[in-house]
Amino acid sequence: MLSRIASSNSHGQDSSYFVGWQEYDKNPFHQLHNPTGIIQMGLAENQLSLDIIESWLARNPDALELKRNGESVFRELALFQDYHGMPTLKTALSELMANIRGNKLKINPNNLVLTAGSTSANETLIFCLANPGEAFLVPTPYYPGFDRDLKWRTGVEIVPVYSSSSNCFKLTLSALEEAFERAQKLNLKVKGVLITNPSNPLGTTMSCKELNLLIKFSISKSIHIVSDEVFSGAVFDSPRFTSIAEAVLDLNLEHTDIWKHIHIVYGLSKDLGLPGFRIGVIYSNNEEVVSAATKMSSFGLISSQTQYLLSNMLMDKKFMAKYMTENHERLKKRKEKLVSGLKHTGIDCLRSNAGLFCWVDMRHFLESNTFDSEKKLWLKILKEVGLNVSPGSSFHCLEPGWFRFCFANMSEETLGVAIRRIKFFVDSIHPHSYSQSHCGKIIPKWIFKLSSYEHDHEASGR
Repeated sequence: MLSRIASSNSHGQDSSYFVGWQEYDKNPFHQLHNPTGIIQMGLAENQLSLDIIESWLARNPDALELKRNGESVFRELALFQDYHGMPTLKTALSELMANIRGNKLKINPNNLVLTAGSTSANETLIFCLANPGEAFLVPTPYYPGFDRDLKWRTGVEIVPVYSSSSNCFKLTLSALEEAFERAQKLNLKVKGVLITNPSNPLGTTMSCKELNLLIKFSISKSIHIVSDEVFSGAVFDSPRFTSIAEAVLDLNLEHTDIWKHIHIVYGLSKDLGLPGFRIGVIYSNNEEVVSAATKMSSFGLISSQTQYLLSNMLMDKKFMAKYMTENHERLKKRKEKLVSGLKHTGIDCLRSNAGLFCWVDMRHFLESNTFDSEKKLWLKILKEVGLNVSPGSSFHCLEPGWFRFCFANMSEETLGVAIRRIKFFVDSIHPHSYSQSHCGKIIPKWIFKLSSYEHDHEASGR
């Protein structure tokens, strides 16, 4: 007999977002060994700049070998470490976060809490700010993992703040007010708003207008703002990124109560492409929150060896500046390749300037304007086209037909294969684009074309 938490279905693993991953695991694409397998476009992972980090490691073997000036620090790192985290890493992270924000915001290392990834950071903040049965407002579309991270163990409810493609999914005051009233009707006490800036899945940064109305709304309701800014270092085009804390400073509100109601989540999984290292950060100017979160962080500490390695790398400011510049250029180039490839097939993307993905408009492929039709299209793309993309319904999008396509977790060649598969698929759904198979079943022509193409492509690559 399991506990209520352990047996709860609020983990969200039955979401199409995670089901797509499971299907991919059964039949993963490989250019040589499985060229007809499923291409993973549902994972927001940055593999574009790992070679830059590898080059730093090659030049700095002491960091990997746990040495300082040639002398081993293994015993020092192997013994018990205080859960406050290494001061050197906290200082390095505070400087990185300040640099990303144009040094307009001073980040006090003492106000940082280290956690084992941003998942842990978000959950820890929710534990600190809300009781079971209370609620957070979360603008849609939002990352499907929040249904797990924010709700599963905390018992806190999510009340969606709905947005529309009519204004490019911008946050509005009327949507915030509507969500707050909806929560009240459900007898839910709202403790805060959680935003993702830059947005996952939109790939956009929030405007100063949106941030200002959010701040004023939170002041009027006396609630918290949690800003998940894990993609803040992955802004590769204008407009520039503005943190929620910067917006508060611009309004000259840093000496008011709202300053202590602002909490930021950051990590190195997206900007540096290091999700396996599990580096998460909470930043808050609320001493009570920092103290409570630090105590809770003992349930998910970062290993001292990881802290030592990354503090050495982050403190190399010349390297970090070069890395961030090159990474931005690579992300922008890769995103443009996907957008251009889709556009040539008649598919548009929401205009974006950040992140590791595009928000793709496939509404014109729906048989009807319903989520059942979206699911049908998603299953076709997943199982017939062989692409694991994430449907908008899994992000709680109010409009059927939007999909998230990730572009940074694969090689350029693999992205090219994915774009060609989409083109064949689009061509196949035009009138008179079907062929009769030898066994009497109707099979889209693109299946024959794609099979023939990939066979020729594989042969030429041998």
